[in-house]
Parts: sequence; structure tokens; C-alpha cells
Amino acid sequence: MLSIRLKQLREKANLTQKELANKLETSQQNIAFWESGKRNPKYEMLKKLSMFFNVNPDYLLGKTDIKNPIEHQLENAELLFRTTVKDLDLTPAQQEQFKIDIANFIEERKKLFEEDK
Repeated sequence: MLSIRLKQLREKANLTQKELANKLETSQQNIAFWESGKRNPKYEMLKKLSMFFNVNPDYLLGKTDIKNPIEHQLENAELLFRTTVKDLDLTPAQQEQFKIDIANFIEERKKLFEEDK
């Protein structure tokens, strides 16, 4: 899965293998190996790739279809916000802060649930 997703992300960014290699300070050959599935990047390079493309490492590895969990949580917070506070008379700044508060609440609850496991 990494090979497919890496190639898709690179092409979406309109980069050649060589250009991506230069940006990540690696060789074009490494990019080619990763995209062909012949090798996998080491952990540190996987982190670099995920940071460069602004995606979760689990997305690159095919463990999730959510590219960026924070953005996904913000989308969920937006939905929750629109469905629950549509009748409140809030300023734009208050609305924005409320969305952030909802996203933070979701993240905190998620951490607590993970600790309980």
C-alpha cells in the first residue's frame, strides 16, 4: 500500500522522483524502490515523508484511509458545531473558538479512551 500511496502523493504534488528525493535528502533510487514496493523506507524517512505530504504515517502504510486525523477531527467538529449551535447568537470569533473547543474536547476524550484500554 505504501508504494501506491507514495506515488499518488508525489504525482499529486507534481514532483518527479528526483525532485522528491532532493527535497527529502535521499536518492531517486530510494524513491523508485519505495514506489515499486521493492523496499520500505526506514522509520525516520517514513516520518519525513508523512510530514512532507502532511499525512499520517498510518495513511502511508495503508492502515487508515484518513490522510490527516487532525483535519478529520476538525471536519467532525464542524459538523457537530453546525448541528448543535445553529440557533446561538455568536460572533464569528466566538464561533471559531467554539469549533476549536469541540475539536480539543474530541481529542482529549479519545486520549482518555485509549488510556482505559
